[in-house]
Amino acid sequence: MRVVWGRSPITAADIITELMAQDPTWHPVTAKTLLNRLVRKGALGFEQQGRAYLYRPLVDEQACITAVTRSFLDRVFGGSLGLMVTHFVDHKGVTPKQA
Repeated sequence: MRVVWGRSPITAADIITELMAQDPTWHPVTAKTLLNRLVRKGALGFEQQGRAYLYRPLVDEQACITAVTRSFLDRVFGGSLGLMVTHFVDHKGVTPKQA
């Protein structure tokens, strides 16, 4: 999604190129599967131009981050922000400057 948010509209080929530049373990088939899932979930829209598909985001970046964060907090920490903060302090460590 970050690639699409940053360069919309963007072709599937350009998305795949960008993903592989960031992480060479990405496979084009995996990237296309992910794009199709994001379209089905309503996060991405597309239009066909010749043989290419141009993708654009249908969800706002900040709204998506908020939803994913809330889902993570609910699933992993039972919705408790305090438990999450305690976990990260205990396992990651916080320097006095960060506190």
